[in-house]
Amino acid sequence: MSDERRFLIGPGPHVRAADSTARIMWTVNATLAPAALWGAYVFGARALLVLFAAVLGAAAAEALATIAFGEGTRGTRGGGRPAPWARLTDGSAVCTGLLLAFTLPPGLPPWMAAAGGAFGILFGKAIFGGLGYNLFNPALVGRAFMLATFPQAMTLSWTAPRAGLGRALDAATTATPLAALREHGVAEALRLAAGTGGGSPWTSLVFGFRPGSIGEVSVVLIALGAAVLLWRRILTPTIPLAVFAGVAATTAFSGAPLLHLLSGGLWIGAFYMATDYVTSPSTRRGQVVFGLVIGALTGIIRLYGGYPEGICYAILLANALVPALNVWFRPRRVALAGAPS
Repeated sequence: MSDERRFLIGPGPHVRAADSTARIMWTVNATLAPAALWGAYVFGARALLVLFAAVLGAAAAEALATIAFGEGTRGTRGGGRPAPWARLTDGSAVCTGLLLAFTLPPGLPPWMAAAGGAFGILFGKAIFGGLGYNLFNPALVGRAFMLATFPQAMTLSWTAPRAGLGRALDAATTATPLAALREHGVAEALRLAAGTGGGSPWTSLVFGFRPGSIGEVSVVLIALGAAVLLWRRILTPTIPLAVFAGVAATTAFSGAPLLHLLSGGLWIGAFYMATDYVTSPSTRRGQVVFGLVIGALTGIIRLYGGYPEGICYAILLANALVPALNVWFRPRRVALAGAPS
């Protein structure tokens, strides 16, 4: 019998996706790279050190978890333990480190960023059983740990950005537009967003010449990276659009709804953290509710909470709802009349 007519029988799965976990993760990392480089340009070499330290801390913790817990041995022949770097090749630890660094102030001591990356991997992913088993987003677990452990550095390490292309770097400490909005109102927030370049505050908010976290500064680059992921069908727009809708609804009467939509870590959180496959609902209706909860909580924390930014805790709280959302909105099997169940 020819090979074309041979009938092969083997164990499942029999249908496989074209993209592997590693390919998806490294694609996500590649789309984050332009925003990371832009953050390093806008805030200087100190921001680059924070990026490198967060990734290094996450990678070191991933290697340690592989040794300590044998992560990655499931299904291996002979039951042998993998090499310490075996899990690093899938790119998930690098992604965690990058996303954590994107939420950090550019003036933060690098060793703190490394500690946050390590904590996020060990306590946000490894103790649950590794990639695919974690309940909470590891990068945001690391950030929550850092905000509780290093509150002064996490709230006072904001530095002024360049005023524009080709302008000299201003390393002075400053506040963020969201902090200024909370303490002094809309006018001061817009003045701070405009910076010393004398341009439009909205241009600075969109293109990235404003104080803030390393990766939140350029809405354009984050949107372009997300567009690539949407084109590759790695992401769907359901959760991000629901997040934006929730923020818009809760801040509609605050006097600065557009400022809330363009400030802080909202875009990086909506497209790159809330959409994490493992920590988000699996059904469309569940994703809509999930995104609306994140957006509403973000707006509520910003307007009435103790922090000027709220996307981190909003996503973590919504992560805890995912098991319930998957049950409440699980697909229903339709049975034909008279057919056996």
